[in-house]
Amino acid sequence: MLLACAITSLLTKAFINPLKISLLQDKENFNSRFDQLLTDVTTYIEDDLTKDAVAWLRQVAEYTVPGGKQNRGMSVVNAYQHLAGRPLTHIEIDQSFVLGWCIEWLQAFFLVADDIMDNSSMRRGKPCWYKQEHVGSIAINDSFLIESCIYLILKKHFRHHPQYINIVELFHEITFHTEIGQTLDLITSSSAKVRYELFNFARYSAIVKYKTAYYSFYLPIALALYMRGVLSSQAHYEAKTILLKMGEYFQIQDDFLDCFGDSSIIGKVGTDIEEGKCSWLAVKAMEIMTEEQTRSFKANYGLNDVESVRMIKEVYVDLGIPKLFKDYETSSYNELCLMIETRCNSLPKQLFFDFLNKIYGRSR
Repeated sequence: MLLACAITSLLTKAFINPLKISLLQDKENFNSRFDQLLTDVTTYIEDDLTKDAVAWLRQVAEYTVPGGKQNRGMSVVNAYQHLAGRPLTHIEIDQSFVLGWCIEWLQAFFLVADDIMDNSSMRRGKPCWYKQEHVGSIAINDSFLIESCIYLILKKHFRHHPQYINIVELFHEITFHTEIGQTLDLITSSSAKVRYELFNFARYSAIVKYKTAYYSFYLPIALALYMRGVLSSQAHYEAKTILLKMGEYFQIQDDFLDCFGDSSIIGKVGTDIEEGKCSWLAVKAMEIMTEEQTRSFKANYGLNDVESVRMIKEVYVDLGIPKLFKDYETSSYNELCLMIETRCNSLPKQLFFDFLNKIYGRSR
């Protein structure tokens, strides 16, 4: 079965989808939509009394919203194209871009707040927004502003769409799921108190499912389904089952890159060790460490100290964590291929293979 899955994977990678016209693949077309959407929200309140606040909002959005890999945003376009089974009209492309940018706004909202909570220093290759000399704790309110922009954009561009309510409710639901995941993450571990008794794969899976998988993987496809008018509970269930598993796979990659990735490539300095995060590496290590290694691990994990970080990484290498990760990556990829082949009955399989092949073996 795994051999068949691997063969399918190779064929999928080699398959050229004729529907992927350059207009849809070109991120410049997607990026060009941002300025108009920003104008939409900054002209929502036309009052001289608020012009300083509106100017500030523009500065916040320009710094925090664009600049990422934009996989989430572009996935709405690609998914809708698969569902339509034909080249999209200009209206459909534009609607896809708008929804895609709403996800990018949501991502920015999460990241601005997350960087403050994690005391991070770099994001997307530049200092975090709150680290700007003139910002500081103002960034807390800025994260609220970014989130509010999503609903102003949706109101302007989708108010008369038949799925407007479903789309708005989906954003609210996914935001709540993500915040629940963030809560699990924060109460499980921090640099102040690491709760090692909760470092198990049940808790880890719950964190990544809610904090990452729902908004990064299920949300773009669910939006495309609603935009296409696909309301079948079976279709949404199939998509959610596959995409939540894919989101867990993505987060485990992220955990590995946080520790062993090149910061110049991933665009941020990893801080999971200093923050005492319940990461895949830490949970895996807790499973297989000797008593002596466990004592050394607990004495150094969660400390913002260069030597402590070095010692933790040394433990990971001694345990063979990089090799275990590579083994996991291969087996999970094959498992996901098999899920797509066997559980995807009402949606195009290629949609999910495209998504998977974008993240397999990634270095950023």
